[in-house]
Amino acid sequence: MRLVLLGAPGSGKGTQAARLKEYLQVPHISTGDLLRAEVAAGSPLGLQAKEVMARGDLVSDEILLGMLRDRFSRDDTRAGFILDGYPRNLAQAAALDELLASLGQKFDAAVQLTVDNEQIVERLAGRAKAEGRADDAPDSVRKRLQVYDQQTAPVIEFYRQHGQLTVVDGVGSLEAVFNRIVEAIAPEKAVG
Repeated sequence: MRLVLLGAPGSGKGTQAARLKEYLQVPHISTGDLLRAEVAAGSPLGLQAKEVMARGDLVSDEILLGMLRDRFSRDDTRAGFILDGYPRNLAQAAALDELLASLGQKFDAAVQLTVDNEQIVERLAGRAKAEGRADDAPDSVRKRLQVYDQQTAPVIEFYRQHGQLTVVDGVGSLEAVFNRIVEAIAPEKAVG
């Protein structure tokens, strides 16, 4: 199964991706982790990314897509993957579609975890306090949520128009949210 997890910062994507990875037996691919690994490995794309980041610029869609192409060519992705952190904009969504088509891989679903913005602010304020993360302060979180909403609204609509969007309530226990996702993407495998 090839999935994209969509959701605002603090919606639980990373937590649920880790659970889905075990359940579906496919890799969780976080573009942030992938980027850091490529830079650390000194790969050609990693070196390009390192140079861009050293200038304080954002890594281009072209570099990220190249890293994804390399990652999708590995044996462990044959049965699928869970993609987290990509696509973040409409151009990336279209590029991902084209990449998968060129690799002869079928895209299954985009799962959007929905959580009210004020609940996210509360969740991340707790994380900020526990971990001392300045980027999780309420004002920073509200700004990140605003940027997320602006950038990803077209991505959500892209998957909706392609009949690939599944919206899941991201509020509740980890188990309850996980069960909702499984029910939405693989009802025949759902537990209870």
